[in-house]
Amino acid sequence: MSAPVLASRPILDTRAVSQGLLRPAEPEVALNTGLYSSAGQATAGYRSAKYTTNEWHQGNYSSYFAALTDLENAEVLRRESKKLTSETQASTQTAQANATRMLGERLQELHAWKSELQRLIEALRAETDLLLAQKRRLESALNATETPQLIATDNLQCRERRVGSDLVKDDVEVELLKELDLIHSVQELLKRTLAQAVSQVRSNRTIKSTLEMDWSDKYEAYSIDDKCGRHNSKCTETQRHPSSVKFQDSLSTPETWNKFTEDNIKLGENEQMASANLRALIDKVLQDTAEDLRAQCADVDKAFAKRCEEMSDAKFRLEHHLNQASGLGAQEKNIVELQQAIRDKEAPLKVAETRLYRRSFRPNMELCRDPVQFRLVSEVGEITESIESLQKKLEEAKQSLSSMEDTRMSLEKEIGNKKNSLFIDRDKCMTHRTRYPPVSRLLGY
Repeated sequence: MSAPVLASRPILDTRAVSQGLLRPAEPEVALNTGLYSSAGQATAGYRSAKYTTNEWHQGNYSSYFAALTDLENAEVLRRESKKLTSETQASTQTAQANATRMLGERLQELHAWKSELQRLIEALRAETDLLLAQKRRLESALNATETPQLIATDNLQCRERRVGSDLVKDDVEVELLKELDLIHSVQELLKRTLAQAVSQVRSNRTIKSTLEMDWSDKYEAYSIDDKCGRHNSKCTETQRHPSSVKFQDSLSTPETWNKFTEDNIKLGENEQMASANLRALIDKVLQDTAEDLRAQCADVDKAFAKRCEEMSDAKFRLEHHLNQASGLGAQEKNIVELQQAIRDKEAPLKVAETRLYRRSFRPNMELCRDPVQFRLVSEVGEITESIESLQKKLEEAKQSLSSMEDTRMSLEKEIGNKKNSLFIDRDKCMTHRTRYPPVSRLLGY
């Protein structure tokens, strides 16, 4: 042990003094006096002369005081260390418990948002499936309109083959043209609605992908925070990561984090509502177009039925008149009789003219205008007049016969036209229209 420095001030242990173990004394500066002492004060830390008894006791007291002081300081330091250890242990455990609690709260918040996102994703998936079904109905309904279009076009083309006076723009043609216009309008409406459905499906899938990305991020964050919440001081997986204390520049705030998910959910709900409204619109469009097409089809069928009835009635009347025109034989017989009557007048005329001719050779005064002469002249005139009347009647009969023949040919032609028109309208067009698609197909089922 090195020699004590006598010039230093010893630390007094108050507990030792109070117990009477030590007597407090003020250290004094040692002076080298006496028989073998040197003159002057002792040098600090080194001296060559011997110590005095007082100096010896004083040195012992200094050592005692230094030991007691070190012991007191050590005791105080132990108490403070123990207290600090306890406090830091409690604060560390509290901090870790608070962090664990906050991680649990964060997990609950993440779970709530994740559940809401999952619900909306499932709702969007179901809504998209329903919209795709409506889209398929639109496509089916659009394809179904091709049959009415072909039927109406074929009906118009077939009716162009009507001949004569039957080639008329009647109510049937007007209704067929209206049906074609309606079909074109319906097709354009269905195409526009189909384009809206395709666009809405694309929007649904886009926002669904955004929600799934957000859900995936939250799922990963939930897994990370859940694993962090399971860490404690006894875990062997933990290790030091001093650089992790620094905040990254790209960190979001709780406000921006909440707003991001809220905005995504709001967009998803808006798209879901828009999709549901579009499905209702598609139902309305399909219902209205199917009803309009079937109503117009009924109008065309009614016009066809009415036209066929009129055509049948006209054909019956023509056939009736044709039967009445069968008096051609009687007229021909009348002509023959008139010709025979004219020929029958030739003999009496020859007799009368021969008589007049022979009497013109009477001699002298015998050439007299007697009543016989007047009778013969009158007879010739009467026969000639009757022949002219018969010839006139013969010409009229011939003209009547020719007119009757023309009329008969015209009637037969018209009857043929009516048969052709009836065949076109009733046997071809109306039969073809039985293939008109039912309401279920026009509705897209």
